[in-house]
Amino acid sequence: MVAKPTGNSPAQRQLSTLSHTTRPYWQLPPGVERGMWEYAQSPDIATQYDDYFALNSLFEFDQQVAARYFQPPGLVVDLGCGTGRALLPLVRRGHRGLAVDLSRHMLGIVREKSRLEGLPVDCVLLNLVEMDALRDGFADYCMCMFSTLGMVRGRANRAKVLRSVRRILKPGGTFIVHAHNFWHNLLDADGPWWVLKSLLMGLGRRDFEVGDKHFPYRGIPNMFLHVFRRGELRRELRRAGFTSTRFIPLDTARRHSLPQPWLLGRIRANGWVVICQ
Repeated sequence: MVAKPTGNSPAQRQLSTLSHTTRPYWQLPPGVERGMWEYAQSPDIATQYDDYFALNSLFEFDQQVAARYFQPPGLVVDLGCGTGRALLPLVRRGHRGLAVDLSRHMLGIVREKSRLEGLPVDCVLLNLVEMDALRDGFADYCMCMFSTLGMVRGRANRAKVLRSVRRILKPGGTFIVHAHNFWHNLLDADGPWWVLKSLLMGLGRRDFEVGDKHFPYRGIPNMFLHVFRRGELRRELRRAGFTSTRFIPLDTARRHSLPQPWLLGRIRANGWVVICQ
């Protein structure tokens, strides 16, 4: 693999030290909330991941988009790869893969799947905010799906992730990212109140950004997610150096592109898959 980082970078040493210990909040890796850390360190979350989503077609659209825009075959970097649900289908089509995740348990599953099928996939344990170990300009394609970018806490940290993506891509490389839509919350029963509260808190608190939320997920009471406004996400991508972006709005179930996007699409879209170059 042409893009394997060194195994003893400061970020990787920190992850190795923290992986099996409970540390105070201030010692968590940059951009990683407590809930996300608990999620990444849970072996049960990883081993149950495929079964949890087995009957859900949630990922099919992601795979279709990636197969369409990642041409011809090349090296694909999957940021927040999970168990490889988006990366491995691409590798089966002739790509090579680099799986990057905060969870050593997830990476272990990707590694075993790749071994059993004889697929060219390398696995790297990294925090997405700390990807300096990855070389400049080595990747043909990169993806960050399933709202992984929104799981990074803090605008400055997310900006660092996007700058790293731009840095590791070859000139003309393609980046695909998924994000949830802030305004779609208006369609939920309690959504208008949450939207108003988020807007007001964003004005009055320095430790809060409009779109930040915590919620229970798979037994973890405090998962973090930042949901984006379209203009916000477009600006962040452009600041990172992406000059061309195409937003594909998604329907409520996130299984298809949004029908009639011209009809209140800024609210009706559950989120977007964004194609960047």
